[in-house]
Amino acid sequence: MNLEQARSNMIEQQIRPWEVLDQDVIDLLYVVRREEFVPTAYRLLAFADAEIPLGHGASMLAPKIEAHAVQALKVRKTDKVLEIGTGSGYMAALLAAHAAHVDSVEIVPELAEIARATLRRQDIGNVAVLTGDAAQGWAAPAPYDVIMISGGMPVLPRQLLDQLKVGGRLLAFVGEAPVMEVQLVTRTAEKNFECVSLFETVVPQLVNAQQPVRFSF
Repeated sequence: MNLEQARSNMIEQQIRPWEVLDQDVIDLLYVVRREEFVPTAYRLLAFADAEIPLGHGASMLAPKIEAHAVQALKVRKTDKVLEIGTGSGYMAALLAAHAAHVDSVEIVPELAEIARATLRRQDIGNVAVLTGDAAQGWAAPAPYDVIMISGGMPVLPRQLLDQLKVGGRLLAFVGEAPVMEVQLVTRTAEKNFECVSLFETVVPQLVNAQQPVRFSF
C-alpha cells in the first residue's frame, strides 16, 4: 500500500469535496499521520471513508468528519482545549498541532493508555490524556477556549457550555440515531451563546451522555 498516495486520495476525494478548504487543515492532514493511530488490524483502512473500530464500543470518526471539526473550531496557538472521548488519540493530535495544550479525557482506561503511547511515539508533547468520565464536562482546569466532544450526545449539558471562555468554541454531535446535528457553539458573552448547525451525521454515542427527559403515560 502506497501510504502517501492513499493519504493524498483521502484529502482530494473525501476531504475537499466536503468543503474542508482551509489550507492549514489540509496541510495538517499530511503532517499528522493517521495510520499511526489506527489499530494494526485496520491499518489498510486508515484512509477509508468510514469509522474504524477501536474496541470497547469506540471508533475513530470518518476522516471527513474529523477534518470538518478541526476547520470549524479554528484552534489558535494560545488556546487551551478540552476533548471529551480520546479514542485513538488522533483528534487530540490534530487539535494539539494548533493549540497551546489539549486535555483529552477517555473513560476506558485501556484506550487511554494506547492513546498515550501513540502520542508519545509521535512526539506530541502538549496533550495530556486523562482517564475519567467527562460527559458532563471536566471542571478542574476550566474554562477552555475550545471543547471538542468526540461522541454523540442526545442532549448538550449546560455544564459544558459554562466551561467555555467568552469567545470559546464547542463542537458537539447532538441528537440520536438515525440523525445527529453537528453544532458549533460560540460563547459570545457571559450569558450568551450562538449556535450554528454545520451538517447532519451519525456517530457512536458518548458513554454516560446525558439523556433527554422521557415521559411515560
